Amino acid sequence: MAKDVARKETGKRGARGAEFPFELPRVTAAERRRAARLLAALEEHYPGAHCELKFTTPHELLVATILSAQSTDVGVNKATPALFARFPTPADYAAATPEEIEPYIRTIGLFRNKSRAIHASMKDVVERFGGEVPRTMEELLTLRGVARKTANVVLGNAYGVNVGFVVDTHIARLSARFCLVERGATVSSIERRLMALFPRERWCETSHMLVWHGRRGCPARARACSDHPVCRDLGACCELRVTAPRARA
Repeated sequence: MAKDVARKETGKRGARGAEFPFELPRVTAAERRRAARLLAALEEHYPGAHCELKFTTPHELLVATILSAQSTDVGVNKATPALFARFPTPADYAAATPEEIEPYIRTIGLFRNKSRAIHASMKDVVERFGGEVPRTMEELLTLRGVARKTANVVLGNAYGVNVGFVVDTHIARLSARFCLVERGATVSSIERRLMALFPRERWCETSHMLVWHGRRGCPARARACSDHPVCRDLGACCELRVTAPRARA
């Protein structure tokens, strides 16, 4: 059923499914074939790609993803063990104050704003969603500190639900370098293009492979495309040296 919905969305301009409150762009068969080649190449080089934020529950992933905005996964993973031990449930965050959360995330950028976002979002999880992190995009977007990127991370990795494509700075940059999007594309247009190009059931894992390639094979301070097989074969737009748009959390 998921495949059928994805085909309907990508095959007809203006088609709208109940889960997608926007139109997906029309992509050609040739563009899909090229995206499939890229996906196969990424699979060959990053077969074990996964979310590098450490978590054991959906609410831990939500907290970690909020913390990861404009921060590194490595830095977040250093802070979260003590944070998760002190606040093991959403109710524990809700019963605390932002000031009580701050000391545990002080090493992370924008920690004051993030402590307020974590407190408010966990309070809503407790009071509005019975202590369970929502399983829909619409509900997640009502939480403080949550935009589409964070919601897609949580839905894809905690619940195995693909209703969008994660677009972080690595994915935005590589989407341009691999000619998947036009130069200067916005984050929202990048997400919709990637949703149209790749199989829906693989959106989450494809995002991980792109992130891994951005961190390990094609960093922002890019080397020559000949330095990595994936870029050598498919990085036709690397000469643009595109600056990625900043993805909202």
